[in-house]
Amino acid sequence: MLYKVIDKPDLELLFNTFLGNATVIAPIKTGKSYSFSEVHSFDEVELDYHTTLTSLKKFFIPKHETLFEFDENNEIHDCEIYPRSRVLFGAHACDINAINNLNLVFEDQERPDPYYKKRKSKTMIVGISCMPTKTCFCHNLGVQEAKGGYDLFLQDLGDRYFVSIGSVEGADVLESSCSPRDTTDEDRKLFLERTRLRQEAFSKEIPEIQEIPMLMDAFHDDPFWEEMGKKCLSCTACAQVCPTCYCFNIIDTLNANGKGGKRERIPDCCTNPEFAQVTGGFNFRDSNVSRVRHRMYHKLNGFYSKYDRYLCVGCGRGARACKAGISPSEVLKFFANKEFE
Repeated sequence: MLYKVIDKPDLELLFNTFLGNATVIAPIKTGKSYSFSEVHSFDEVELDYHTTLTSLKKFFIPKHETLFEFDENNEIHDCEIYPRSRVLFGAHACDINAINNLNLVFEDQERPDPYYKKRKSKTMIVGISCMPTKTCFCHNLGVQEAKGGYDLFLQDLGDRYFVSIGSVEGADVLESSCSPRDTTDEDRKLFLERTRLRQEAFSKEIPEIQEIPMLMDAFHDDPFWEEMGKKCLSCTACAQVCPTCYCFNIIDTLNANGKGGKRERIPDCCTNPEFAQVTGGFNFRDSNVSRVRHRMYHKLNGFYSKYDRYLCVGCGRGARACKAGISPSEVLKFFANKEFE
């Protein structure tokens, strides 16, 4: 990894270089919250932002995606996508790690998803450091830092930025847009100080738990899941805001004249009561309890067993979106309480 330092005013120069060559998507203020949106000026960007309501996932996995069209003779017509070059500017570490997790699924070497890969190939990512909110717990899952998956990553040092360079393309843009300089001992010390302050700012209300996958197995049949599952409203809000929920459904839609139509991919969620229902009406997970437990198991155990990393990135969006108070952080609190019984 290569590291440089740029002065604060240089950031707008970097932004404008990206803007001149690609679509730029960045955090903006929307009412009382923030969201990622296409921007056309550096003045629109809010880099000192709390976690956005929704994640960057929507720019890789659309809500409705046409896979192909078919005519009245059942002839298939592929739908090619031609994504524009774009830059995701100002992404937090949790959202970068979330995209890294989605890459493992959709860029799988045996069964890569061509739609996802095309969008990913046209995307550059510029990350920026942040301070945690009371619902953040990325540090509990070992993903408080983005160790890869970005082109540039910025750590605010006050009057300058400490820049981690993650790609040749990122280095080229940095060099061509502003005047980066080598880091000094003072820069590195300040970087470590800012990192320490961030670590200390995490809420102590969410406990640090070791061996989470093992505990998920050990307490698989605990009454806790009954209590949590009964609260679930099956609204699927959790999956809508989660940056790593990637389940989907496939539907065929006929044209109005009944001649031909299209096949679409739409998001789905494992807490949807019909998610595990098969032909004949049998449902493999026919209760809220089994569905909630399955979702948490996948986030904190199942994905880990295959990829050696948690699917959950501790962004806290689920805790804020769920009206019933169901979230991975509640599972961690449950494990902590078990230690004192």
